Amino acid sequence: MAGSDAIPDGPILGVWAHPDDETFLSAGIMVQALRQAQRVVCVTATRGELGIQDVDRWPPDRLAEIRTAELEVSLAILGVTEHHWLDYPDGRCHEVDAGEAALRLRPIFEDVRPASVLTFGPDGMTAHTDHIAVSAWTTLAFERYAPEGAKLYYATMSESWWDTYAELFELDRVVMSTDWEPPTSPEAEIVIDHRVADDVFELKRRSLLAQESQIGAMMQALPPEHVWEVNRHEYYRLGGKR
Repeated sequence: MAGSDAIPDGPILGVWAHPDDETFLSAGIMVQALRQAQRVVCVTATRGELGIQDVDRWPPDRLAEIRTAELEVSLAILGVTEHHWLDYPDGRCHEVDAGEAALRLRPIFEDVRPASVLTFGPDGMTAHTDHIAVSAWTTLAFERYAPEGAKLYYATMSESWWDTYAELFELDRVVMSTDWEPPTSPEAEIVIDHRVADDVFELKRRSLLAQESQIGAMMQALPPEHVWEVNRHEYYRLGGKR
């Protein structure tokens, strides 16, 4: 499956922690899959109410409502019409029992019967505790409820991607850490290397801009000419098989 235009088999189910995770990590895959008449379903664990960047523009007491609306617009741009909220509290997913969360995912798995499940790896990509928890829930749900033949994919970055772009990031603006490095995988372990085509990338760009309350951190953390370049590839390693 590896290659510049590779996408996983459908139906595709993506399970993420916050609004915008799905767009950064899988927008190109979702659009291309939909164009190939595959079913695409997205799940978001929280409304992202703690993702505060500008209290004047996006008041904390309204941020859940704001991010809900932003995600609806963002998914509409991509053409994704099937979406589920789990409505767990932002920042507290690690307090949720994995078995309970897997049960919440069970009816979605049974309805979609996904051939491919996309989510964070156990590292959480940015080491966010919500991301790590969602990875655990999704992995457990996959092991219990995915159909035979299904594959679980964990978001990652290639080693060459980090070698190319590491020096561009002002890390404290992106992940509140100056020593963080994203999870990287050797090229041989990457099973999905999807380089988003130009016309699809325009949809991804618009989808990210629609989540205005969140994209600002990346816009500030990278030189303007590199903001979009770093989001051209969507990488995944294999997390499991049924």
